[in-house]
Amino acid sequence: MHIVIFDDTHNKSFYPISQTRSIGDLRVGILKLRQRLEYAFGAEDTIVHIDPRLMPLYQERHPEWQINQCPEGDKLYLNSRIKVDNETIKLIKNLERDQSLMQRDDFVAIRSHADLDSCLNGKHRLEVKQCHIPLYQNFSDIIHDNPRLISWDFDQIFYEEDNFFETETGVSVLNPYNVWIAEDVRISPNVVLDASDGPIVIDSGVRIMANTVILGPTYIGKKSLVKIGAKIYGGTSIGPVCKVGGEIEGSIIQAYSNKQHDGFLGHSYVGEWVNIGADTNNSDLKNTYKNVRTYDYAKNTFVDCGSQFMGCVLGDHTKTGINVSLNTGLVVGTGSNIFGSKLFCGFIPDFSWGEAEHLTKYRFNEFCQTVELVKNRRGLTFSETEKKLLKTITGE
Repeated sequence: MHIVIFDDTHNKSFYPISQTRSIGDLRVGILKLRQRLEYAFGAEDTIVHIDPRLMPLYQERHPEWQINQCPEGDKLYLNSRIKVDNETIKLIKNLERDQSLMQRDDFVAIRSHADLDSCLNGKHRLEVKQCHIPLYQNFSDIIHDNPRLISWDFDQIFYEEDNFFETETGVSVLNPYNVWIAEDVRISPNVVLDASDGPIVIDSGVRIMANTVILGPTYIGKKSLVKIGAKIYGGTSIGPVCKVGGEIEGSIIQAYSNKQHDGFLGHSYVGEWVNIGADTNNSDLKNTYKNVRTYDYAKNTFVDCGSQFMGCVLGDHTKTGINVSLNTGLVVGTGSNIFGSKLFCGFIPDFSWGEAEHLTKYRFNEFCQTVELVKNRRGLTFSETEKKLLKTITGE
């Protein structure tokens, strides 16, 4: 049986991050949403259905994947927004041919030999069962589920993997059975790894500099650098090839992004190729202690995120200057460059440039020049395919 991961029509609820990637490639816990589903259901190949506008970039980056194709035979279609747990896996695995699970109006899982469009659009007859399997609705959902999924991934996947748990003299480890360290990890003296409240997973090639404190549950991605004196609290996932410092709590950072300096990042979601300037701080709790409202691209308005704790969402290629202040629930669109001493609030549109009270459009050619410089520093190229995708986001 083929495992097919599909993005449904709610992809705009995860803009700006899903403007440049499938929902399935959002990192939550240690893995991405797609990777966890593939692991849980024993996928042998990567087969995905994604927004057609993302196809050229995905075909360029992943030529071995089956993208928006329909393989022959029995297929299990899985919504990329599924909140995975053991009971959910069991319920979905019990589906028989031409049965489906729905959460209200959204398909959660479908087992059928038919193509996905026929199943979703009612052209192929399915037995529909309503279920209580939750689907992620927004970034607040993802951020607040991150501690659970770090622990789930650790228990299900990493606990039995080869653990190269060796630390230098002067490193303090609390609850070492909850700590997993990959090969080629360097940890300097006076580092504290406190896994009392959840696992700590440090992936290959990571360097952790002196006087850092890391509380679990936390994941540090491959080849990342944790700077001197960093304070990383539980519920944090840091993707590969990132540089982090200062204070981070309950946040998720995709790949190739930097928050190297002092400043607070709390209950936030950060895309790729983001650079957070020195002493940039965000608020993740209103003084009124009321639920936070955040901008929803799909509804083009602000909505209750369902939580008191919600920081910011920073789209890919966002840059913040020194001493920038980000208000509770702020959403900053893709490709924005913001600076100045005034508080940024609400929503910053894609490709914005300037200060909070004087934003202009970031000139696309100049933006591309910066992207090329940043990627060249990492030994990567800025392809024409990626450039065309980003150009469509500008609306020009």
